Amino acid sequence: MPTNLNPENIKALALDLDGTVLRPGAVLSERTIRALRSCQERGVRIIIATGRAIEAVEKFRLPLGAEGPMVYFNGAIVASMPGTKILHTCLLEPGAVDYCIDLSRELGVYYHVFFPGTAEHPGQILVAEKEGSERDMYYNHTGLLAEIGDLKTFLKGPGLKRAVKSMFLAEPEVQDTIRPRLEERFGKSIYIARTYRNFLEIMNSRVSKGQGLRIALEHQGLTSQEVLAFGDEENDLPMFETAGFSAAPANAKDTVKAAADFVLASNAEDGVAAFLEELFSLPLKG
Repeated sequence: MPTNLNPENIKALALDLDGTVLRPGAVLSERTIRALRSCQERGVRIIIATGRAIEAVEKFRLPLGAEGPMVYFNGAIVASMPGTKILHTCLLEPGAVDYCIDLSRELGVYYHVFFPGTAEHPGQILVAEKEGSERDMYYNHTGLLAEIGDLKTFLKGPGLKRAVKSMFLAEPEVQDTIRPRLEERFGKSIYIARTYRNFLEIMNSRVSKGQGLRIALEHQGLTSQEVLAFGDEENDLPMFETAGFSAAPANAKDTVKAAADFVLASNAEDGVAAFLEELFSLPLKG
């Protein structure tokens, strides 16, 4: 545990959502809202750093009152909120998407793709090739429902030749079959991350929460040593490398806990809120 963490020097908190700040079932507790708002009242900025799409984060960002650069799609997009001013994008080349479409069809695995928005369709466009329980599960988890269409046809559409990110939704054992094939075909030219039990995400190799966080910090004039990052999954490790300090809840992957400076109570126990209450001596609700 680092002995040089002075709470007075922390100017920003970089927060993963699912499995970290959110309770099981993607619930943002009143205790967490209260703690994070109290931090902001002390001048500490909130930087949400998530694999979620912009639209899927608003229901959490708004109660927190967080403003400024936020990291979405694991860093593929950095946008200043409110207003969704895009500060940075890093898109996936069509060859990788095309191969994943073939792989999903071969294995019969659900796969969907986020395309950049257009003038006619602002925001990101989410497309899958079939309906099913995975599509419904993603909708229940994020509030985003994929439209149905032929992905190869969609990939050739005007202005949509590259993707923000793509995802296989499958059980971990199926992901363990998919991932080696992607690594054999593309090596390090793509970024692969398991971000939730059933989510296997594929993005541009330059995408990471670490890179997204660096961009967000630059726009706020902050240094790495002024940031404390929280996360639970492998996609949070690059963010830990960027931030001066890092913390993981007890429910995090073992590799993530091993990399963290602090291990907190689980997300089910509002571990982030409890840690911040102690670190910043926040007032508890009486």
